[in-house]
Amino acid sequence: MKNYLINDEWKIVEDKFHPEYNKISESVMSLGNGRMGHRANFEEQYSGETLQGNYVAGIYYPDKTRVGWWKNGYPEYFAKVLNAANWLGIDVRINDSVLDLAQADVKAFRRELNMKEGHLTRTVTAGLSSGEEVSIHSQRLLSIVDSATGAIRYTLKANNFSGEMTLRPYVDFDVMNEDANYDEKFWDEVGKEVKGGEGYVTAEVRKTFFHVTSGMKFRVLKNGQEIKVEVATEERNKYIANTFTVNVAEGDEITIEKFGVNLSSEYHPKQGLQAKAKELLNGVYAKGFDQMLKEQADAWAVKWETSDIIIEGDVSAQQGIRFNIFQLNQTYTGEDERLNIGPKGFTGEKYGGSTYWDTEAYCVPFYLATAPQDVSRNLLLYRHKHLQKAIENAKKLGFKNGAALYPMVTMNGEECHNEWEITFEEIHRNGAIAFAIYDYIRYTGDEDYLAPYGFEVLLGISRFWAQRVNWSEAKQQYVMLGVTGPNEYENNVNNNFHTNRMAQWTLRYTLEVIEFLKKNHADTYARLVKKWNFDEKTELIKWADIIEKMYFPFDEERGVFLQQDGFLDKDLTPAAQLPAEERPLNKNWSWDRILRSCYIKQADTLQSIFLYENEFDKETIKRHFDFYEPITVHESSLSPCIHTILASTLGKEEKAYEMYLRTARLDIDDYNSDTDEGCHITSMGGTWMAFVMGFGGMRVRNGRVVLNPFITKSWKSYAFRINFRGAWLQIKASQGKVYIENHSATACPLTIYGKDYTLEGNQNLEVEHQSLVTK
Repeated sequence: MKNYLINDEWKIVEDKFHPEYNKISESVMSLGNGRMGHRANFEEQYSGETLQGNYVAGIYYPDKTRVGWWKNGYPEYFAKVLNAANWLGIDVRINDSVLDLAQADVKAFRRELNMKEGHLTRTVTAGLSSGEEVSIHSQRLLSIVDSATGAIRYTLKANNFSGEMTLRPYVDFDVMNEDANYDEKFWDEVGKEVKGGEGYVTAEVRKTFFHVTSGMKFRVLKNGQEIKVEVATEERNKYIANTFTVNVAEGDEITIEKFGVNLSSEYHPKQGLQAKAKELLNGVYAKGFDQMLKEQADAWAVKWETSDIIIEGDVSAQQGIRFNIFQLNQTYTGEDERLNIGPKGFTGEKYGGSTYWDTEAYCVPFYLATAPQDVSRNLLLYRHKHLQKAIENAKKLGFKNGAALYPMVTMNGEECHNEWEITFEEIHRNGAIAFAIYDYIRYTGDEDYLAPYGFEVLLGISRFWAQRVNWSEAKQQYVMLGVTGPNEYENNVNNNFHTNRMAQWTLRYTLEVIEFLKKNHADTYARLVKKWNFDEKTELIKWADIIEKMYFPFDEERGVFLQQDGFLDKDLTPAAQLPAEERPLNKNWSWDRILRSCYIKQADTLQSIFLYENEFDKETIKRHFDFYEPITVHESSLSPCIHTILASTLGKEEKAYEMYLRTARLDIDDYNSDTDEGCHITSMGGTWMAFVMGFGGMRVRNGRVVLNPFITKSWKSYAFRINFRGAWLQIKASQGKVYIENHSATACPLTIYGKDYTLEGNQNLEVEHQSLVTK
């Protein structure tokens, strides 16, 4: 765990140069705006450890699969989010010396991500080997107002010298992915243009043929006044640049304001793409940096108004939750149903930047509560648009009759993950997608989504589950063989509790949906029965039989469901007894040793206990938590949030707080020693859940908002906001009171500590805080 970043309520601050942690800082201080993003790379050259990364939403390359042993059903490719043009770059020479912080004496350094206003600032004082001392002040943003554009203000000050400063702003499309399977580059140039003060490169993705135009336009100032400079243009394959030199005296400041554009053929015709990019770039250039900065701050103020969480008395916890919310808001805006949320967002290349089940399990609740309804609806529509591909994926594995297996990893609906124990066996992802439909309708009341979108997806998934189980003569029950649950430290097991539970639940829920459609959308339902050749009588009888006779491994002595068959054959030594130098296990143990151990990568059985908690009494939840928590190592970013929620439900204050800090500060403190590869964006939705569903005790049941606020003794108070069916509520909890304000004209039904209320529009409600803490 690293502790080099400074605690601040609204900022992420690196207050001195840490070259050994530079890639971590590049990840943590990444910027995005839903359409594009980049890591916090330096503008000037840097020969030290760095991962250069610029990304454009929806643009990917199908990198040919690389495996040692091909298996039937493997995908042909792994989809890679592409490292796109480096438009940030500004090479600098001071007299005859290149400015490179890896080669300089860095005397002062501060890098600061302003989460409140959405921009990144860096100040540096560096001594060059030739004796010159220069100061850098850079500030940049990716506009959430003009989402194809960004801007940089980059200032150099001659601290102790006179002479020449030579700057070369450029756009470089000659880049490659660090994770390329065959070390090939994925972009081909299709056009470019460069002249004094601006330039553009248009490139095409091999195989998928997306086009992206990236361009720059800049102005130069000396001591705050715009000046004209003599520019030399440069161009080579996939690269354009301008170079200019300014004479300076000691104390002079030279500023370049560089405006960038990244425009893709996903939103504009290829024909005329460069012309449109010019138009957009001219627009922001005319606005100027100061105007863009003001608009950015104003737009972020609107986002924070509906999604901020305030913690009084704990700066570390406050910084953590705001960081998670900030990254979620700059990764996904919900404006395009073709887009989804990659596990690394715009912060790195790991996992291909593709869609996983994380979206449905951990991100949907955040957008349900903090964004317009269309945002979460579009996340569901994304999966509906891919239904036919899910059916094709299942067919490749031998399933029939319209059974749908959604991919573990995808960009366009096709499976592109090629580790057999995940690709073929981690099928609980189907259940997460089904549950997200239920969660959306439970929260919004938008039952019409079921006709036809929700039902069609549920039908395909239910048909898959009905074929994936098999009847055990020995047990006289249905079993599920050869699966991998959420705990990926167990592969190819039989009867994973969570997988079996999600299959049973999906079948039951689909039966409920069918009854709803028959009653409320009879004509549509009849059309869907015909469209999908749905044999109601035969299929429904089979489903009902599976629901009734599904097998779940259970230990009578302990009174707990077991993660899978044979789990008690393992040595159950608690994780706390592991030597610190052996953690994390995935970096220190052999895979064979991990598979034979009891240690749980992430919440598995407890994932089901959380999802279906209304079916268990508190004592049952406690038994399961007390059994599984001590052997969970939380080496998945998706784990601590679930443990926070359950610990809060049980009143386990210390454990809830420990797990909350672990999920909220996972990347800031680099808990799992992997933040250098990018931040864990999808788990950040889980962090929001940990706070609102854990400490806030927020649920939705029977059309009511349920609240059971729980506050740790280290906090004076906290507050969060949710949107529920048009009612905007702010919930504030202190050590003595729970205070709820309705900031809308819409009344909201509430249940607080078990008592029902109706909070009318623009009214307030105060109740006594009830302690849930247990020993």
